[in-house]
Amino acid sequence: MARKKKQQEAPPGAPLFMATYGDMVTLLLCFFVLLYSFSTLDVKKFEMLAASMQVAFNVQAGGSTNTTPVSIQDGALQQGQGAASVQSAGQKTEISHQVLAMVREAIKSEQLEDEIQIVANERGVSISMSEQVLFDESSAVLHPEAARILYKIGTILETMPNRISIEGHTDNVQPTGSIFKDNWDLSAARAAVVASYLNKSIGIAENRLQAVGLGSSSPVVPNDSPEHRSLNRRVDLVILSEYSIR
Repeated sequence: MARKKKQQEAPPGAPLFMATYGDMVTLLLCFFVLLYSFSTLDVKKFEMLAASMQVAFNVQAGGSTNTTPVSIQDGALQQGQGAASVQSAGQKTEISHQVLAMVREAIKSEQLEDEIQIVANERGVSISMSEQVLFDESSAVLHPEAARILYKIGTILETMPNRISIEGHTDNVQPTGSIFKDNWDLSAARAAVVASYLNKSIGIAENRLQAVGLGSSSPVVPNDSPEHRSLNRRVDLVILSEYSIR
């Protein structure tokens, strides 16, 4: 009778230790799933991430920080004393040096080396064209001369597979005596005009182009003198690298 009474008092369901055991098994499962995810890491994507971080923080081998801007001279990308291509740590770009040399030659033939700069960075290669080359002050109507140089550069870019970001920039002085209410409006209109020309006159596909108005948000120099403000009024044609996030 005592044994029967003891069996009737036992709680229903699984023993209490099973709850702790179940939690332990679940944690072990999560742990091994995590280990498996590490074992199938996409090496290419990891190298791309590492390369992007390295370029973003300008860190060279050995831990030193590089502050030397990258520019294009004689058709080759150079950085400090050593040649630096736009590819690093497994990151390849389809921007060929031969095409860039052709762009540089087109700029030289128009004698616009002082008005058009070519700069390479982690996004790709930027062809920066000053306001004087393209537009009158506070205007978004292309000069006839601007159409000629855009045609020369555009026909070269048309042969490339890369996407192109056309980015309008201004100084910090608001436009006056024009139809544009502020610098955002003006910079966006200029970028759109250049993008439309590359699409309709050159034949570069729409899905390869994007037009962005950045106003005065990305100056190359401080807006503290007329000369500096002139440098900040520009349109950049950014040939985006394969792994650009923008």
